[in-house]
Amino acid sequence: MRIGIEGQRLFRKKKHGMDMVALELIRNLQIIDKTNDYFVFIKPDEDDTCLNETENFKIVQVKALSYPIWEQIKLPQVIKRYKLDLMHYTSNTAPIFTRVPFVLTLHDIIFLEKKSVCHKGFNLYQRFGNFYRKKVVPIIVKKALIITTVSSYELAVISQYFDKQKHKLEFIYNGVSEHFEKITSDPKIEGVRAKYNLAEKFIFAFGNTDPKKNTPGIIEAYGKYCKLVDNPIPLLLLDLDKNDLLSILKRINNIELLDHIQLTGYISNADLPIIYSLSEFFLFPSLRESFGIPLLEAMRCETAVISSNSSALREIAGDAAILVDPTSVEEIANAILDLSKNPELRTSLIQKGIKNSKKYSWQAMAIEFQKLYVRAFD
Repeated sequence: MRIGIEGQRLFRKKKHGMDMVALELIRNLQIIDKTNDYFVFIKPDEDDTCLNETENFKIVQVKALSYPIWEQIKLPQVIKRYKLDLMHYTSNTAPIFTRVPFVLTLHDIIFLEKKSVCHKGFNLYQRFGNFYRKKVVPIIVKKALIITTVSSYELAVISQYFDKQKHKLEFIYNGVSEHFEKITSDPKIEGVRAKYNLAEKFIFAFGNTDPKKNTPGIIEAYGKYCKLVDNPIPLLLLDLDKNDLLSILKRINNIELLDHIQLTGYISNADLPIIYSLSEFFLFPSLRESFGIPLLEAMRCETAVISSNSSALREIAGDAAILVDPTSVEEIANAILDLSKNPELRTSLIQKGIKNSKKYSWQAMAIEFQKLYVRAFD
């Protein structure tokens, strides 16, 4: 078979969740599939060494100024040259006009959920992305041969919105990278401590501005925790701008909290295992997730996790995390307090997390997709 895989954003330096899923899928297909011929279509960018060609995997760089032009105009023009049997669109959308049969990965449909709390606070870029997906996805789900998503929870959600297409739907779990493990090497640890000027002890959380990540809720809950103890553990926030932090602190009327919060900026994927390993525990009480790779990364690094009792996070975390109502600042604050004062609870969660994280792997995901490609072609 001649199989195309869309990987538009794989060469960008600051990769996000869907980018990493597509990248790990391709890397693991390169290991397990030496028979089919693959063509990976990527927009040129600075991180062009993250993926290498192999004997049966060719990288095709497709230039375009914007994502819609790249996907709807340039990509269909380019793939015609390769006489493909099947395309796999990995990131929610696909060209509306294409003659090549295709599989679609629909990670979530938050952009279609009118009552979702996650719509509040979108910036202009996020609003445009949602508008684009709202227009494209209802059209392409009708044309896809198979639609995959990443959890049982998300499959049920998508089935409600696309009832007539539910016979095409199935889920394949994401994985977690093997380089996420407990790091104990002193030179590596001290290098990362110096690089990010880390405190001796800290609580770790993502500072993503996407509303579903619940960053304001995390910060407000952390502020409540600080008022309950004499010496609060500092909070380390990844990838949050200082202006965004100040805006949140002013909104919750707690500007003095600035003294207890450290911002790291972007942390490379190579450094993340050390950050997880050094942290007291990891805060991930998202409002809405279709899977939740970060909680598995933390578990693999032997770090206790506080997460949400809603969306797919309950499914993926199982009993290996403290699960809270993500809309309740009080519940998050109490969980922080409990975990900071109870080493036995942390140890128990760590042991459960190690076991839970072993259920998920990128190779297992790639094997399922390889089988899926064969079924789609047949």
